Amino acid sequence: MTLPSAADQPVALPKGRTLVIGAGKASGAMVEALDALWPQDAPISGLVATRYGYVPPALRGKPGRIELVETAHPVPDAAGEAAARRMLALTQGLTADDLVVCLISGGGSALLPLPAEGLTLADKQRINRELLMSGATIGEMNCVRKHLSAIKGGRLAAACAPAQVLTLLISDVPGDDPATIASGPTVPDPTTCAQALEIIERYGIGIPASIRAGLQSGALETPKPGDPVFSGNRVELIATPRQMLQAVADACAQAGIAAHILADDMEGESRDIALAHAALARSVGAGPRRRGGRLGAGRRHRRHRRQRRQRRRLDHARHPHPRPRRRAEPPHCARRPRRLLPVRRHRRPAGARADLHQRQRFPRRAGALIPS
Repeated sequence: MTLPSAADQPVALPKGRTLVIGAGKASGAMVEALDALWPQDAPISGLVATRYGYVPPALRGKPGRIELVETAHPVPDAAGEAAARRMLALTQGLTADDLVVCLISGGGSALLPLPAEGLTLADKQRINRELLMSGATIGEMNCVRKHLSAIKGGRLAAACAPAQVLTLLISDVPGDDPATIASGPTVPDPTTCAQALEIIERYGIGIPASIRAGLQSGALETPKPGDPVFSGNRVELIATPRQMLQAVADACAQAGIAAHILADDMEGESRDIALAHAALARSVGAGPRRRGGRLGAGRRHRRHRRQRRQRRRLDHARHPHPRPRRRAEPPHCARRPRRLLPVRRHRRPAGARADLHQRQRFPRRAGALIPS
């Protein structure tokens, strides 16, 4: 019996056991789909980590054959470390007759932490926070994560050898590089310890002395392309950002909504990207100018007011604390001398205090008494 794969190539059911492992924010939905498609008479088991609150509702009420555990993202926690250790333990004793299905999606780097020797979970958490705040790209962050982990950068595939490994990927990175998605736990790593150390020094990330020595000596090097441990591996990209954007655009088109795909490979500070998206959306939404009388004056004025509001919001997003604008004086007041000091107007009290107030303000006026 065979199952269809993402590339329309059949996947033969193994003679031995079928183990499902993986991690990612979308891996819960992947587990649900795989469990439903896998033959009921074929044994299957495993362990997959997903983010807190990302377990599909159907699996919360009735767990399937594959266990789902929840861990933290974007900063890892102890539950993620325990899940990674359990996952490595499940790979012990695999043979060439066994099949490992690895379900990987975005967020797997944080959801499956297993510190390298000489590193603690607290160190991993601190390094992860510093990487997130440094402005490093996702490729740079994952390069460091792979060399400071005991499970990423192809090490999980090495633990599965000599079993066959089928990796199903949902990409969330620019370029859809399998080695970058979730730090590539089952994919050979083309980066080196020297590159990881250079990134760490460039962004000023603090690491223990033993880890620095391991990076300098190459002791923390990851499995590279051509390593025999990857001979039975197969990697399939089942969903990419471009495919998802196109699916949304097609659904909008069917509903009569004009949709424009801006890009699927934007990378940078989210606030800057949001400003660029807003500017592009505003320019696309404005469209070409219309001539003639088909668009009434009232609608035209409302459109202009709406566009001015949008420009003000965009300016405020770029400059959260703008300088107060000085109101321009009308033309007929241009020659009038400007008052240097504002005129202070006193509010005249009412009632019995009015006379006393008047005498205190103008004591030398005729008939006024100076209070003693």
